[in-house]
Formats: sequence, C-alpha cells, structure tokens
Amino acid sequence: MTATITHVERFTLQVPFVERVRRDMERAGIHTWSELEITRVETDAGVVGWGETIQNYTWGRVQTHERVLGQSPFAVMWDDSLGAGLQMALFDAAGKLAGVPLYKLLGTKCRDWCAISFWDHDMSPERYAIEAQTAVELGYTSIKIKTRPWFDVRETIRQISAVTPDHFRIDADWNAFLNNASNAIPLLRELEQTFPKIKIFEDPIPRHDASGNRFLRTQISTAIAHHYGVIHPREAMELGGVCDGWILGGGVNAITSQGHTCEALRMPFFLQMVGAGPTTALSLHLSAVLVQAQWPTITCHELYEHSLLKQRIEVLGGHARVPEAPGLGIEIDEEALAKYRVDQADHSLPKRLVKVTRAGGINIYFANSGQKWTFFQGGNHPVDEWGSSTELLDDDGSAEFADLYARAAESPVMTTE
Repeated sequence: MTATITHVERFTLQVPFVERVRRDMERAGIHTWSELEITRVETDAGVVGWGETIQNYTWGRVQTHERVLGQSPFAVMWDDSLGAGLQMALFDAAGKLAGVPLYKLLGTKCRDWCAISFWDHDMSPERYAIEAQTAVELGYTSIKIKTRPWFDVRETIRQISAVTPDHFRIDADWNAFLNNASNAIPLLRELEQTFPKIKIFEDPIPRHDASGNRFLRTQISTAIAHHYGVIHPREAMELGGVCDGWILGGGVNAITSQGHTCEALRMPFFLQMVGAGPTTALSLHLSAVLVQAQWPTITCHELYEHSLLKQRIEVLGGHARVPEAPGLGIEIDEEALAKYRVDQADHSLPKRLVKVTRAGGINIYFANSGQKWTFFQGGNHPVDEWGSSTELLDDDGSAEFADLYARAAESPVMTTE
C-alpha cells in the first residue's frame, strides 16, 4: 500500500517507576528516565504508527519531525538521525501499511522466542534479592545488576544466588568502576569461583583500555562484554580479542549493521534498549532477525508503573515471543497515555544526602550521585573493597544536616563518627 505521512504529533509523559525501586532510582539520579516522549505518526491511509523516546537516556531524541511529512514511511524509516521515537513510529506504520510484523522489514527471522533479562540499577543486597525474586515470578531466568564500589558486591551476588533457582543467571555491569586490570583480576576471579550463577561481566574496566582488556580476558573464565564501537571490532580481533561479545544500542540502521558484523565475527551480543513496552517490542523484532542476538536483551519496561501497552509482554523461561501482528505488533493503551500526559516533566527531588559506609569504618557523604562516580572512578578510594553499604538520608530540618549538605555539595565529606 502506498501512503504518505500527513501528521506527526509529539507529547510528553511522566510514567513513575514502581514504588519498590523508586528511591533507588532517585538516589542514582536516573529517576529522570520517567520522562517519555510519545510520537504518533498518521498517514493518509488512516494508518497510525507509535513510538517512544526515553528523553534522558535513549540514544537519540527527536529534534524535528517536519521533514518526514509528505513522505512514505518506507522512504525515511532507516534514517537513525530522526531520533528514537520517530523512527520507531515510522517502522510501526510501515509494517501496518504492508500488513506484516516489523521483523519482516528488517531481515529473515531466525528465532520465534528471544532471550530477555530483568534489569535493575544499583541497590543494596537486600533490595536486589527482592528484585531477583520478582524477576523469577515474572518468568525471567536472568538479571542484569549494577556492581558498584559503594555496595558490597559479594553480598549482593550471594543474596541473589540464595533466592533464585539453580538455572538463574547473573550479569554484572561494572561501568568500568574497577578502573584497571590489576584491580579487576583478583576480584573477578573470586566472584566467578564463588558464584557459578555469574555468566557475564560487562565493562569491568574502561572500554578504551585495549591492552588492559586483552590481558583481563586471558585471566578469567567468565565472558566479558563491551559496548560496541569504543574499540573497533577489527582492532579488537587483531589484538587477539578484548571481549567475548558486545552490547549493541542505537538506531535501527546502526543496530542491524553492527549485528551483521557480529555475525561475520561469530560473536554474541545483547541489545540494550531501555524503555517501556514499545521499545521492548522493537528490541524483540531486532532480536528475531539478528543471528548473534544470543545474550538476553536488556530493557527496563518492568520497572515502570505502566508499560503503555494493553497487555504485558509475557516472559516464559527467560524468553519473550516476537509479536506477529503488523508493525510493532502491540496495542498502545491510550487511556494510559492520557493518564500520564504532562505539559512538562517534573524531576525535582527533596534535599538528600548519600551516605556510603566503608568497611574500615569511614563514612563518605555525597550531595548527589554524580559525585560518587567522579570520586571512585578517580581512584580516591579502593574500588575492590568488600563490606560497603549505602543509604539515602532525607533532610531532617536540622542545622547539622544543612551544614553537612552544604559541605558535601562542594566536595565529598569523610568522617569516622
């Protein structure tokens, strides 16, 4: 069917995270992921396509939509520069116009069920145990966790392992917090030898450290994953391999291109496409046609109060079925869109302190999450120390809190009280 785009509408939603993770998302400073921009594309054939952009995370915001007006969705849908939500809506509309599920526009399907993982940001061992149990109840067989020097990583993995079935797996994302191979090797060896449920270490040390990553990979048995493109795949292979697989993200054109390279190299990858239900559906269509999408896809749609879909994407044995209806193959819940629609998202938070207690009895106070990243990635305290814990302190209205907050806002405050 030939059709052209006659109208594009964009509007903002603020979809809260479920209460059990809300404070942790706020402490980590990523509560802003609750801001979603919805893109609705209408064609002169009466077909409507839907897309979403997680405004403060997704690979590309929609900057302008006027240039797609009057064009066929098929002519512009591969243009990654359009931004996440608009590109998604164009593919959704194109699939509906053609009367086929989106994956048929992407390539040849190689699987009906795609591996998918539960995901959470960094939190205490006790809260991670609750999340892992929730994941099992929802049909997942793996969880991706954020391993951080301000929590006890060993205790986190011990508690997750204790409350999950033997077949459950854990993927640990360090976001390069181990800083270098000399920190990483003894710590990762201990973890993999102690906890058999660990299957992937993501970014243990900085991605651009080619020699360090190459050496690290020879010293541990667990698979190492890095984000695609920081070290070019050809360079990675010529160096003898800096990782066992990749994390892919970005626009549809980029992902399919990278996925084909991974196929040629025979290296697995997982998609990291954080979002609600529409983004998750798109990830399934991509996983359906990319042969090396063999590691579990990461999205955070289970953490939102509402996925924006009329029906939950069912997960069975750690896999979700690729939608077979035309386009994205999902039904948008327009009542939910109306409920969460706002003129402008409000991300303001009350004044709080983040208190990190180290094993040696030192307390470090931070005024925001970004300070923690700078402090530990700068080598200002050991990153491989067990026994750390972290808590979020609310403003109690006291002069002591106000003074401590003012000092922490300038620089992290260390005490031994």
